[in-house]
Formats: sequence, structure tokens, C-alpha cells
Amino acid sequence: MMRRLFAKTDGAVLCAAALCGCHLDMWQQRRYEPLEKGAFFGAGESASRTLVEGTVPYQMAKLDTHYYQGRVNGELVDALPAQVPLTAELVQRGHDRFGVYCTPCHGLTGHGDGMVVQRGFPQPTSYMDQRLLEAPLGYFVDVMSNGFGRMYGYASRVPIEDRWAIAVYVRTIQLSQNATPDLLPADVLEQARQPRPGQEAADAPAEGATHEQ
Repeated sequence: MMRRLFAKTDGAVLCAAALCGCHLDMWQQRRYEPLEKGAFFGAGESASRTLVEGTVPYQMAKLDTHYYQGRVNGELVDALPAQVPLTAELVQRGHDRFGVYCTPCHGLTGHGDGMVVQRGFPQPTSYMDQRLLEAPLGYFVDVMSNGFGRMYGYASRVPIEDRWAIAVYVRTIQLSQNATPDLLPADVLEQARQPRPGQEAADAPAEGATHEQ
């Protein structure tokens, strides 16, 4: 019995020693650490080479801060980047993506009354809030990219072109509920001021009708 016990103990010690030996050998590899001094490029020089001047990443190059961040010189902007022309298709795309990603919290009209809010989730600020009415377009792209408050970032879920489309649609929602007559072309405004056909007859009191005091 004792022999078996010692045999098992010896076996465990040998296994542990073998594992430690493998780990040490793998840990101490014949390679340079990043920025470590070495002799490959010359005695005392860094083992890592600096990038050639003018080199940019092959993928995910995000040097255009206007397009990728909604900022120019660090400031949020209200203008669309050159890659995102304002078209009816852009607004329609924003409407579609807004319905997928935003309505659960923000609701169909942007008042923050989405379905998850109706079930107890904290209500987000309405897009009709004065602060958001005055916010530049880049602000909404920034919030969608990085998150804000309880809202997490959607950069990994929504491509940057769709974030701009959603931002444009948010502005469309705001204008739809806060539009003023001066935004209409002169001919459309004049047409809107004209009474509808049959409206005058509908507004006139019926013959023989009297008004009670």
C-alpha cells in the first residue's frame, strides 16, 4: 500500500516538474519584446523598426474625423461629410435603421417612449428637448458611436454610413414636429394659406341658423 502511495506521489512530482519545465521553456523564448534593445539592426538599437514616414493603416484608417467622428478640429459639426450626400435615399435608409436600432428606447416619434421604456427601462431624453434641437448633427453620430449615459455605443453594430443616415433621420423627426412657415418655399406657403375647396361653405353658418348668446 505504501509503495503505491509513494509511486503516485513520485508520479505527481515528476508531472509537475515536467509541466514547469515546459512552461519555463515556452516563456523564455528566443525573441525580442516590443521596443526591446537588440543587435539585429545594430548594437544597442531597438529590435522594433519605426514606420516609414507617411505610412497609414491598410484597414480601418480613420483619419477623416469628420466622417468617422462627426468632428472637425475636435469640434462637433452640423454639416454632412462629403461621403454622405443628402438624398431621399439617405433619409429612407435612416428611417429604416432607426426603426431597427432606435425605436425600442426612443419610440417612433423620438419622444423616448419606446417599448422597453413602457416596460420599465429608464426613459431617454426626447429629441424635442431644446438641448437636442440645438445639438449639431455630429453630436448624434458621436453618441451612436461611443454611447451616452445608459446607452452603450453602437459602433460595432451600426456601420458609420448608417449612423449618419440615422442622424439625418433624427433631424427629420425634429423638423417634422418643430417646423415653422418660413421653412416652406414661397409658392408652397402661399398655397397653404389658400382655403381648401369647399372650406368657405363649410365654415359659413347654415341658412336660418341663429347664434345663442
